[in-house]
Amino acid sequence: MQVEKHRLEWVDMAKGLSIFLVVMMYCAASVGEDTGQVGFLHWTIAFAMPFRMPEFFLISGLFLSRVIDRPWRTYTDRRAVHYWYFYALWALIHIGFKVALVARDPGGALSYVAWALIEPYGVLWFIYMLAVFGLVAKLLHDLRAARWAVLAVGAVLQMASIHTGSYLVDQFAAYFVYFYAGFVFAPYIFRMAAWAGDNVLAAIAILAAWAVVNAVMVFSPGFRMDPVHIQMGWAALPGVHLVMAMLGAGAICLGASLLIKIPFMDWLRWLGAKSLVIYVAFVLPMGIVRTLLLKLGVEEPNVVSLIAMVAAITCPILLWWLTEITGWGKFLFERPSWAHLPGTRRRPAAHPAPAE
Repeated sequence: MQVEKHRLEWVDMAKGLSIFLVVMMYCAASVGEDTGQVGFLHWTIAFAMPFRMPEFFLISGLFLSRVIDRPWRTYTDRRAVHYWYFYALWALIHIGFKVALVARDPGGALSYVAWALIEPYGVLWFIYMLAVFGLVAKLLHDLRAARWAVLAVGAVLQMASIHTGSYLVDQFAAYFVYFYAGFVFAPYIFRMAAWAGDNVLAAIAILAAWAVVNAVMVFSPGFRMDPVHIQMGWAALPGVHLVMAMLGAGAICLGASLLIKIPFMDWLRWLGAKSLVIYVAFVLPMGIVRTLLLKLGVEEPNVVSLIAMVAAITCPILLWWLTEITGWGKFLFERPSWAHLPGTRRRPAAHPAPAE
């Protein structure tokens, strides 16, 4: 049980690091777009560009082996319907607020909703694609496709830099390899995490070396940055980008295994366990706080970005806490019985089941 507890703790810590980087990226980009200025968060996001989203997908694939042999109905409920429920719910909330209410365009909102059915919408694209990746991985598994062949095809798709105009197709090509790599390499990643816990100094040395290499590859010739867009240097090259993404994802896992040893960092692990809560709900408070600050004349990009980021992380947690203590609105973060496929609803456990 202690080994299993360690496995889950460092995974949650890695999710905590990931959700911080994702929220930071959207805060920096949105503030940069509104103010026309670059802040220090832009430099942090630039450093994380090779691995920020790949690492999130890789971690999402780590526990896939636990469920992939389940019957299709059970698997689909857990690995597709689960994500699509939160995607559909929060897409309606986002579109309703931003388009129908703020922009006062109900007709446009209906159009957005229709498109959201076939193309991932806004920041919610990540959970939409998790469902797609899960179904594709299950299909390939049942067809007995060779895992290394699937990885090779995924790598080719990523290196091809496919741009079809379809966000669904393009994001699948760009990120499926990382999700599937989490599935295939899970035993080795867990061994690496356990090794890091027993060899702290060696792990720190590896992380330091990786950080230098990552910085050199990102900020090398070709690097460009403006308030909204970042162009990596050598790390953007086909093949190099894939390697740097995998190394960065490994570094986050390694770092998370060290951070769980630091008691005052447990808050980050706790946030990681609530990463879906933050992910689906951070955009609206971030946008509202940013807009209010700018209207009040606060335009220093670092100040606006930091305050907006704090609001983007704390407001979803406060909303989740209110639903827990009042019992109202729990459907926002907890899938209700009617949103399960028939025959797949599980009774609540005394202790929450680990993420799969």
